[in-house]
Amino acid sequence: MLRTHTCGELRISNLSESVALCGWVQKVRDKGGMVWVDLRDRYGITQLIFEEGKTTADVLDKVRTLGREFVIKAEGKVIERLSKNDKIDTGAVEILVKNIEILNPAKLPPFLIEDETDGGDELRMKYRYLDLRRNPVRQNLLLRHKVAQQTRIFLDSQQFIEVETPVLIKSTPEGARDFVVPSRMNPGEFYALPQSPQTFKQLLMISGFDRYYQIVKCFRDEDLRADRQPEFTQIDCEMSYVEQEDVLNMFEGLIKHLFKTVKEIDLPEVPRMTYADAMKFYGCDKPDIRFDMKFVELNELVQNKGFQVFDDAELVVGINASGCAEYTRKQIDELTEWMKRPQIGAKGLVYIRFNADGTIKSSVDKFYSEEDLKAIGEKFNAKAGDLILIISGQADKARKQLNELRLEMGNRLGLRNPNEYKVLWVVDFPLLEFGEEENRWFAMHHPFTAPKPEDVPLLDSDLGKVRANAYDMVINGTEVGGGSVRIFQKPLQQRMFEILGFSDDEAKKQFGFLMEAFEYGAPPHAGLAFGFDRLVSLFGGAESIRDFIAFPKNNSGRDVMIDSPSSISDLQLKELYINVTAK
Repeated sequence: MLRTHTCGELRISNLSESVALCGWVQKVRDKGGMVWVDLRDRYGITQLIFEEGKTTADVLDKVRTLGREFVIKAEGKVIERLSKNDKIDTGAVEILVKNIEILNPAKLPPFLIEDETDGGDELRMKYRYLDLRRNPVRQNLLLRHKVAQQTRIFLDSQQFIEVETPVLIKSTPEGARDFVVPSRMNPGEFYALPQSPQTFKQLLMISGFDRYYQIVKCFRDEDLRADRQPEFTQIDCEMSYVEQEDVLNMFEGLIKHLFKTVKEIDLPEVPRMTYADAMKFYGCDKPDIRFDMKFVELNELVQNKGFQVFDDAELVVGINASGCAEYTRKQIDELTEWMKRPQIGAKGLVYIRFNADGTIKSSVDKFYSEEDLKAIGEKFNAKAGDLILIISGQADKARKQLNELRLEMGNRLGLRNPNEYKVLWVVDFPLLEFGEEENRWFAMHHPFTAPKPEDVPLLDSDLGKVRANAYDMVINGTEVGGGSVRIFQKPLQQRMFEILGFSDDEAKKQFGFLMEAFEYGAPPHAGLAFGFDRLVSLFGGAESIRDFIAFPKNNSGRDVMIDSPSSISDLQLKELYINVTAK
């Protein structure tokens, strides 16, 4: 070993020891007769001291050639610092250097490798290997490592077996777009990169593995955003001989274990909410329950009063922004304009202000009496100082718009603390959704999700009312995982393919291997997958997953560090039997 200790290891207890340290030069301070160097590695920083009379001239000459990020080896004796630094763990000691070796010089980096850097996102992405030297990014990856480690510890303790599934698989028409890989040995044919190991983990249950997991790379050719990458990681799990309740209890146990071991937080029992209630009271299937502000529907109270905007609406619905009655007209107008943005698309915003002095003021006083407004306030349990905000329109759109307003008010009122965690199970999703443009039904989750047993007869009478035996875990308004009880009997799976518009030949071509496997004794099984990157970013208190991935892509799906994706040579294209190059 070139070093005896790391740069974060030495303490007062090491005084007078002869040591050797290796690392990167963080900073050089030359005061003439004395030079200090901060030496950094992944474990911390140790101060080196070079002093005329105690350090030889050749070593002093060498240290004065050092620049930022030079890689060096320093040998010397541990001494006590006269001016201690309580901001670092090694701040009570320093190394009186006897000998220094420059292992590798370095160019001046394009940005400061410090906690607070002067590098922008694109620059840091281009030089990601330098960005990874910074403490905040390194701590994010250490957090990722710990979450993965504790996931394995928990699942291993529950008799799960980690099994690797193939990366080169078959393209399927359902779900997001596949990344495809041309096969040289099979001209004109293509592999797909897996969007998930779904069919393989079901086959593992048929194989008798009983409890499977994998921390696995998955790939989806989708438009990107802060919490989405073209390649991402899942904690993928499956269990045999279980029902929904068993799965919820098992993976609630995993989440509690992770919060306890990684964040030192004891989670209470995770509440459950039906999809129908989530949409009715929050306008989305992943509600943030760190704060209340539930939706209240007002059709019965406000329609047929002469206010045409409400009279013509399918739904009139609002929230109570508690304590916001002092919002000025300017603030409310600004909020109204915020709601009218194309991303949200609301036509307007109605307010009712319950003033501290007991008076009530609204933007619809012309149409509603004080008694009417009081009745609305009672529906919201409004008190003096509250502000009710109401929108109307087509039901689904109005709920979606009000969800955006609720979250924005939560932000403005400081109710969405990233260091507070509220976990929720959302259950009983619709099994199917109807695509108006395609004029057919689609699987809300995937084609292998089982309907609730009591809803199976509805498959032949009312598809829109069939509920899925499916569940999502939501943390702070973010979906971190989801899964379902699977179909495990061939006749029901065939019926599902029929509903989704597969011909017998298409179903056989795409999933014949699975259908045949069902005929060899498939056990009841169920599972779920957690978005590992998203889960880690939540633990890190961040919205973006990018800084929790060692080498992420940018918002265009590019790796600007290695310049990928890139074109390939005509010879490679010829070998792959591809003769059209997209420009």
